[in-house]
Amino acid sequence: MTNPILFTSESVTCGHPDKICDQISDAILDEALRQDKNSRVAVETAVKTGMVMVFGEMNTTAWVDTEKVARKVIQDIGYTNSAFGFDFESCSVLSAIGQQSQEIHDGVDKKAGDIGAGDQGMMFGYACNETKYLMPLPITLAHDLTRALQQKREDGSLPWLRPDGKSQVTVEYGKDKKPKRVHTVVISAQHNPEISQEDIIHEIQKEIITPVLHEWIDEDTIFHINPSGSFVVGGPQGDAGLTGRKIIVDTYGGYCPHGGGAFSGKDATKVDRSAAYAARHIAKNVVANGMADKCQIQISYAIGVAEPISLLVETFGTEKKNHAVVTEYIQKNWDLRPAAIMERFGLTNPIFRQTATYGHFGNDVYPWELVG
Repeated sequence: MTNPILFTSESVTCGHPDKICDQISDAILDEALRQDKNSRVAVETAVKTGMVMVFGEMNTTAWVDTEKVARKVIQDIGYTNSAFGFDFESCSVLSAIGQQSQEIHDGVDKKAGDIGAGDQGMMFGYACNETKYLMPLPITLAHDLTRALQQKREDGSLPWLRPDGKSQVTVEYGKDKKPKRVHTVVISAQHNPEISQEDIIHEIQKEIITPVLHEWIDEDTIFHINPSGSFVVGGPQGDAGLTGRKIIVDTYGGYCPHGGGAFSGKDATKVDRSAAYAARHIAKNVVANGMADKCQIQISYAIGVAEPISLLVETFGTEKKNHAVVTEYIQKNWDLRPAAIMERFGLTNPIFRQTATYGHFGNDVYPWELVG
């Protein structure tokens, strides 16, 4: 008997320490853009027990109350009780935000209509026809599980849940390389101390896993629910958090390469973010228009230079059109200069905090997810 083909992706809830940081960083970016659409922002956040630190660079006419923004995000997430070991009222908020380097500013802000890339680097975009969102199935299901954890906590269906949590889904693929079934599910959910592990396992299986994964699980699916046992101490009390540490969760669950640049806290002149959105938009359009079953795009830039250095299109032998035709279609329809990307997707608008949880792709509310 041959070994099955297995692929695993993970997701985390909005209350995971790293995701707290992503949301604060993007909320600060949004507040700057709300007041000044030309804001240049590169802000990161770190959290630990009783402490939030916001640091980075900003060039803007806006005045952002970082403490107020950070506390509001933490409150919205659900850290409202000191029993959680971290809460929005008692934590200290430190700020160390300086001016953007004048050299970077001069390299990025050129003549009107032309903006140089905010940094060098390579960005990837991906799409496939495994789901209606044209996203890989493992990361889609992992996000669905963590969203369900948040929903059940917020609507009171599972009142013993606390904000921190993680999921992991292993999908088995057939010889045709199409998803066959869910092989293994892992869920770790922070909880109140009063509930027993037996009740946690029963309720998560009944209220979270079965409704979300019902069509993919079978009698052979393996389940690990809070496999380490008790998970009362979580969030920043249990682990430090930092912006940009969940870049695989943010993208495709490891299904395609990653250039290494995080998204949150960066304005769209930073091609780590904007070009990754453009690459996803291209890949999704290629697949949605029936030109290939899978498409991966790589784009690279030099700091201060508007035009990309390279564009690579990979369809993994699934193309329905000649590769040269696909490449020509992309070159004809996408202007990949940062200013053009920003205009196409409205990236000077304060739309980024919502992207900081459950992935930047696969959600049709985002303009880079629209076909056309």
